[in-house]
Amino acid sequence: MSFGGFKSVKRMFMLDGKKAIVTGAGGGIGSAIAYGLAEFGVDVALFDLNNESITNIKKILEENFSIKALAMPVDVCDRKQVEAAVNVVIEKFGQIDILVNCHGIGQWIPFEEMSDNDWDKMMEVNLKGVFIMCQVVGQHMIKRRKGKIINIASMSGRIVNKPQPQAHYNASKAGVIMLTKSLAAEWAKYNVNVNSISPGYTLTPLVNNLLKTRPEYEGQWKALIPLGRFAEPIDIVGAVIFLASEAADYITGHDLVIDGGYTVW
Repeated sequence: MSFGGFKSVKRMFMLDGKKAIVTGAGGGIGSAIAYGLAEFGVDVALFDLNNESITNIKKILEENFSIKALAMPVDVCDRKQVEAAVNVVIEKFGQIDILVNCHGIGQWIPFEEMSDNDWDKMMEVNLKGVFIMCQVVGQHMIKRRKGKIINIASMSGRIVNKPQPQAHYNASKAGVIMLTKSLAAEWAKYNVNVNSISPGYTLTPLVNNLLKTRPEYEGQWKALIPLGRFAEPIDIVGAVIFLASEAADYITGHDLVIDGGYTVW
C-alpha cells in the first residue's frame, strides 16, 4: 500500500510470516527477543544449551501467539551441531529470514591472573560461536539473496568497564562488533544486512549472578548511567524488531548502543 507515492510506514515494521533463529534464547535478553519476535508473527527457532528453559519458552510462545516455535539444544561452538540444527530449521520453516546471535558468557578476573583457558573459553563462546552461526546461516541467506543478521555485542566492546576486570570479555565483544561490520561490507551485494546491538548493564541472570560476587558494583555502575537505572531485557527488544524489519533495509554495518547514556561521558 502507498499514499502519495510513499509506502506504508506501518507496514515496513511488520514481520508477519518471517522465520528466525535466536541463540541464547534461554537467557534473559534472548528469551525477551524471542517473545518480541513471536508477538510480531515470526516463527522462532530457540537455540540454547539449556533445553529445559527453551522448552518452557516454546510452550509460552505457542500458547500466546499464532506462530510455530522450535526448541533446539545447540552448542553454537560446535559446527556440526549448528549445521544439523540449521538444516532442521530450514526443513521445518522453509527458510531463515532473521538470525539473532544472543548467546554469551561473562567473567571477572584480573588480566595478570587470567589463564589460557579463561581467554579461550571467552573467545570460543562470545566470538567463535557468532562466527559459526553467521557463516552457516549466512550461506543460506546468500543463496536466497535476502536476510537480516543481528549480533548482540556489548558497550564493553567500545569502552573499558569499571571497576570490574574483564579484558577478555571486552575484547570478545569488540570482535563481535568488527565481525559485524566486516560481514556487512562483504554481504551487502547479497542483500544480507548485518548489524549489532550493544546493550549496557542489563538485569539478566548472568549479570545478577556476577553481582552476587561483588554487590558493591551495582551502586557504582548505576551512578555512571545518566538515566539512573539498569536496562531490562525488554529495553533491547524494540531495536531488534526494527533492525529485522523492512524499515531498516538501508542500515547495515551499524552498532546500536542501548546503554541508558553510559557511554556519553
